[in-house]
Amino acid sequence: MAELEGPVLVTGAAGNLGRAVAAALAARGAAVVALDRVAAPLKAMLAALPGPGRHMALAEVDLAEPEACAQAVAAVLARHGRLAGVVHTVGGFAMAPIAETPPAMFEAMFRLNLLTTANLFGATVAAMRPAGRGSLVAIGAVAGLRAPAGMAAYAASKAGVLRLVEAYAEELKPTGLRVNALLPGTLDTPQNRAAMPEADPAGWVAPAQVAEAACFLVSGAASGITGALLPVTGRG
Repeated sequence: MAELEGPVLVTGAAGNLGRAVAAALAARGAAVVALDRVAAPLKAMLAALPGPGRHMALAEVDLAEPEACAQAVAAVLARHGRLAGVVHTVGGFAMAPIAETPPAMFEAMFRLNLLTTANLFGATVAAMRPAGRGSLVAIGAVAGLRAPAGMAAYAASKAGVLRLVEAYAEELKPTGLRVNALLPGTLDTPQNRAAMPEADPAGWVAPAQVAEAACFLVSGAASGITGALLPVTGRG
């Protein structure tokens, strides 16, 4: 894949998927703007990337707050003058039978998954419009297409993310901006292995595989793709 241009904002960059995305982008020459709530792991991760001097850390940003998103984007523009891409990996997961799902779980899932996406996209689209090009990538879920049992709150919030991506893609077609979503299967992470010790991770998807797909959607190789909901489900 060709090298990537311009700064790319990666949210949740200190997490398993965010780190993989940041590493894949940096390996292709992109300037990574790594955003997360906690500063120390964020800075340590950036220091290990190729070309550490070209990258930027944004810590203690609450993406559920529109003003925090606007301030983060302003900081990117102050340093780089533009924003070429966004990969939004922030999100949350919760599971319970629907009869045992309290309103607070719905609120938490919508806040973590849908509200952060809406706030971030609102702030970044405004910054990216003048260039007439750019790519935004959200992390959806297969459960957002068809809800499994026990995942009502999570699936509903991810379905909202997918509908938001589709709406943004349609409305932004005249601007040159592209908006797509990745739909990962179960990620092969230490946390998931600990939570599901009886499961066989052979069919799970590696964060690096999702990161490769994100790099493709951000790159010019995907210039004709917008509004796509791309499954990345490994062999499960």
